[in-house]
Amino acid sequence: MKTLAKTPVTIVTGFLGSGKTTLLRHMLDHAEGRRIAVIVNEFGELGIDGEILRQCSIGCTEEEAQGRVFELANGCLCCTVQEEFFPVMKELVARRGDIDHILIETSGLALPKPLVQAFQWPEIRNACTVDAVITVVDSPAVAAGTFAAHPEQVDAQRRQDPNLDHESPLHELFEDQLASADLVILNKTDGLDAEALARVRAEVSKELPSAVKVVEASRGVLPLSVLLGLQAESEAHIDSRPTHHDLEGHEDHDHDEFDSFGVDLPEVAEATLLAALTEVVKSHGVLRVKGFAAIAGKPLRLLVQGVGTRFDKHFDRAWKTGETRSTQLVLIGQELDQAAITAQLRAAVA
Repeated sequence: MKTLAKTPVTIVTGFLGSGKTTLLRHMLDHAEGRRIAVIVNEFGELGIDGEILRQCSIGCTEEEAQGRVFELANGCLCCTVQEEFFPVMKELVARRGDIDHILIETSGLALPKPLVQAFQWPEIRNACTVDAVITVVDSPAVAAGTFAAHPEQVDAQRRQDPNLDHESPLHELFEDQLASADLVILNKTDGLDAEALARVRAEVSKELPSAVKVVEASRGVLPLSVLLGLQAESEAHIDSRPTHHDLEGHEDHDHDEFDSFGVDLPEVAEATLLAALTEVVKSHGVLRVKGFAAIAGKPLRLLVQGVGTRFDKHFDRAWKTGETRSTQLVLIGQELDQAAITAQLRAAVA
C-alpha cells in the first residue's frame, strides 16, 4: 500500500484588516491546479471571510467549495484548538489523498504559536506538516505606530508613556505574530514612501530571527512560488521561539477587550451606507467593518471591508433567486456600544 506524503499546511496570520483574506483569495485564484482546503477562523457572527473565499475560482462546483472551506466561528484558534480545530483536521487527514495543500486563516486576534504546536500531536504530525507560517503586516498601520487598523485609544495611551509599549495588547500580539513567522509580508506598501517603508521594515526586522524572509506586496499579490513550498516544518522548531504568551501563561490570555457583533440593515444607497459607517467608526472607535450590502436598484451584492475609515468595496456576485436582499455587517472593536451603534446605523439608512 502506497504511503501518502505529509500534506503541507500554510498558516496565514496577521492583524485585523492586514489583508489576510485578500492574500488567500489571490492564492486560490492562482492555485494552478492544486487541490486546496481552507480553514477560516472567523471572528464574528457572520461567516464573511468564508463567504468571500467561496467566490474564488478554485475549479470546483459550489457544493464542492462548501466542503473545502471550513469555518471555526469562535475567533480564537489559540484557545480552542482541541475543541474545534482538531475535529476539522481529522476530517481533512481522512481526505488527504484528495488534498494537495491546506490553508489556515487565523482571526486577527489569534496567537499562531499554540496552533503550530497542535501539529506536534501524533494524530496530525503523522499526516501533516506546517509548510510555513506567513504573517501579513499592515504596513501603513505600523508606520503610523498603531500596528493595526485605527485603535486610537490604545495608540494614544502608548504615545503618552513610552514605557507602556510592551504592555499594549496590540503591540504584544504583533510581536507574537512575528515571533512565529517563517515569512513576513509587508502588505499595502503602495501607500508608503521609501522612508516610511524603511521604518516599517526596521520595526519588523528587529522582532525576527535572521533566517525569516521579509517581502513587500500590494493587496497580497505575490507569486505562489514565494508563498508555498517553503518546507519550514514549523512545528519542529516553534517551541524555541519565545512569545509574550509563554511568559504570561495561557490563563492570562484574554480576548474580552475586543467586541464583535452583527448588524442587519435593509437595502440602502451605497453613498448613504459608507457615510453612515464612517461616522460610526469616528464616533465609536470601530476597528474593522466587513460584510455584504444590498444596494437599492443594483442586481449585484456589494462586498464591503473597512479598516478604520478606509473602505474597500466591490460587487462580488449577483443576488441568487430566492435570496433575501439585505445588508449584513460585522463590526469589531474594543468596548463597543452595540445598541448605540446599531441604532445609529439604522437611523442613518432609514
